[in-house]
Amino acid sequence: MTDKVTSQDVARLAGVSQSAVSRVFTPGASVSAAMSRKVRDAAETLGYRPNVLARSLITGRSRIIGLVVAYLENQFYPVAIEHLSRALQAEGYHILIFMAGNSDAQIEEVMQELIDYQVDGIITASVGMTNNLTERCEAAGIPVVLFNRAQDGTAHSAVTSANRAGGAKVAEFLIAAGHRRIAHISGWLGSSTGRDRHDGFLDALKAAGHAPAAVLEGMYTREDAADAARQMMAMDDPPDAIFVGNDHMAFAVMDVLRIELGLRIPDDVAVVGYDDVPLAAWPAFDLTTVRQPVNRMVSATVDTMLAKIGDRARPAARIEIDGPLILRGSTRNPDEASR
Repeated sequence: MTDKVTSQDVARLAGVSQSAVSRVFTPGASVSAAMSRKVRDAAETLGYRPNVLARSLITGRSRIIGLVVAYLENQFYPVAIEHLSRALQAEGYHILIFMAGNSDAQIEEVMQELIDYQVDGIITASVGMTNNLTERCEAAGIPVVLFNRAQDGTAHSAVTSANRAGGAKVAEFLIAAGHRRIAHISGWLGSSTGRDRHDGFLDALKAAGHAPAAVLEGMYTREDAADAARQMMAMDDPPDAIFVGNDHMAFAVMDVLRIELGLRIPDDVAVVGYDDVPLAAWPAFDLTTVRQPVNRMVSATVDTMLAKIGDRARPAARIEIDGPLILRGSTRNPDEASR
């Protein structure tokens, strides 16, 4: 059996010190381009691969970030995960992705596994943290950043879009477009995102002297959102506009309105979503929606995580990033209302 190639072998062939080889294969270490090329050429010739696990034992850093995701049905999350992966890889980190259900027991099990892996940090995407989990992560010295979900208290940093402001934008836009029977199908109101979009929307309606035609909880699922749309349109005085708490649910609502009920969008009912996932721009949906600025949200999440890894005593940050309302064909524009 061939002996395993070591960093000393690479250093000998490249004519450099072993510490130089170590620096070349340490993400973020200072090394010249010429030195890096010389060492990597020698490593390729010998078939050398650095032992990442051994290095983590020496440095106390695994260079791994755990990412916990509740579900992927919402098209926003595959996009966000791709951006997070690329951004962290550019900083020399790898992502370990775990799927967690919505129950506290499932989330606790996944989080404990990540703690056991000795990850350098944990990013949770629309996953809540119990007090017990918060204490365990703090005891293990593992920073946590919540992505697209905020939480009461100041234990963990959180990065979200400006959800209250986004909901208010939708209400103001629909009123300006001449709608008077405006309804809302919210996300799960047990989540900060669903609650904040709901509250911002209703507060803006109230400020303009409007009461909602109906408010139902869509629970972030296609099935619940579709059923909510059926209930609303069966009312004696059905809505002429519906704000849906995210695009994933809005697509289901549009399918019910057009395919099941034979209604025209936006002539009979206008529909507005939230997220601006790629499908929202497809001609089949052409959905007016509030854009979650995923690039800026990811950048803020990565910056916050790296800062916390570098300084565990750094206080938690709450970051909200405003996103624009993207106008498409599922609504009429305010200038059309005045004609």
